[in-house]
Amino acid sequence: MIETVTLLAFIPAALALNFTPGADMMFCLGQGLRSGAKPALVASAGISIGLMVHVLLAGLGLGAVVSSMPWLFDVIRWVGVAYLLYLAWGVIRHGAMTSETPSKPTRYAFRDGMVVNLTNPKVILFVLAFIPQFVNPANGPILPQFLIFGVIIALGGFVVNGMVGIFAGGAGRVLISNPRASRIMGWTTGGIFTALAVRLAIMERA
Repeated sequence: MIETVTLLAFIPAALALNFTPGADMMFCLGQGLRSGAKPALVASAGISIGLMVHVLLAGLGLGAVVSSMPWLFDVIRWVGVAYLLYLAWGVIRHGAMTSETPSKPTRYAFRDGMVVNLTNPKVILFVLAFIPQFVNPANGPILPQFLIFGVIIALGGFVVNGMVGIFAGGAGRVLISNPRASRIMGWTTGGIFTALAVRLAIMERA
């Protein structure tokens, strides 16, 4: 369905994008500092699933609706801003994980990662700008090609963002025995989430 030459061109480009620091990577960094390596890895999985939803929408043509309707773009964007600020407030209020903190179900990390990705309309605009460069209608239906390229990006992102989260989780685990360091981690993580919210709030439509 997709020519080998096209895949050989797409994969390095996708990996380069995966290694570029962005909102998803910073979110996994904050998640790792806040809750540990495992929740950060699960959050990375949620982000990848969110990306695949964007890819599916773009492949179905619905992404063009978002890019052509400024009010819909803004609605999604401000929902994302509100959710990130909600997460930031929760971290600052309760602090980072400590040795006495009850473990939080990892499904919440998956949900948070997916919601943060889904409420970033810039992602679907990126998908619309990037993937079609490699799609060839002569090779068959458009949607399966979108999904294949999307899986490549999602898997690369899962690995890269997950590694960042695991690293942050390891650093956080060393510091949780120190109450002061734990409070600093809480404020740092809250600051990361707040910065992501501000970044989303001031972004301009492509």
